[in-house]
Amino acid sequence: MVMMAGSETPKAKGSDSDLGPQASTSSESINYFAEFGILVLRLGVSILMVHNGLEKLQNPEGFSEFVIGQYLDFLPGDPLLWTYTAAVTEIICPIGIALGFATRLCALGLLSTMFFAITFHLFDTGLQGFPFAVVENHSYAFELSGIYATTFFYFLCAGPGRFSLAARNKAKANSVRMKLIKEISKVKI
Repeated sequence: MVMMAGSETPKAKGSDSDLGPQASTSSESINYFAEFGILVLRLGVSILMVHNGLEKLQNPEGFSEFVIGQYLDFLPGDPLLWTYTAAVTEIICPIGIALGFATRLCALGLLSTMFFAITFHLFDTGLQGFPFAVVENHSYAFELSGIYATTFFYFLCAGPGRFSLAARNKAKANSVRMKLIKEISKVKI
């Protein structure tokens, strides 16, 4: 296995690795600067994403007709159902990501909405000469959806980091587990 400078040793199953790349046992040092960066990324992407869901709720019939009906007509069922599903996902899941609660599940939901957003933009405008063309609006139509998707993919893989409800709950669970193990070890059979 190749180890990069500053990387950690692999974690055993059942370790704190589900909290993120810097999550580890209490005996190891914590990179608070990196953890703060993960927190800022979680909060920033969440605040910006909620707008997308609220925007869909402003005119769900229009979004259903002009986006889903025209470009994503391969989806089964009523386009209005897909619109409301995307809107609710884009409103609820950012809250989970911001808090660091069910982060991977929320990231998966948002990653799926971004997959459909990218699909819509590619059907609508194509690649626009990606990656080297200079386009009229200075960004590819699918660019923002791609950035969101990349960010949500990160949280799907890495988790929320230490400054999260998941880390807090994990620490409490570990404390209770250690007390329980200590008490069980005192019992003589």
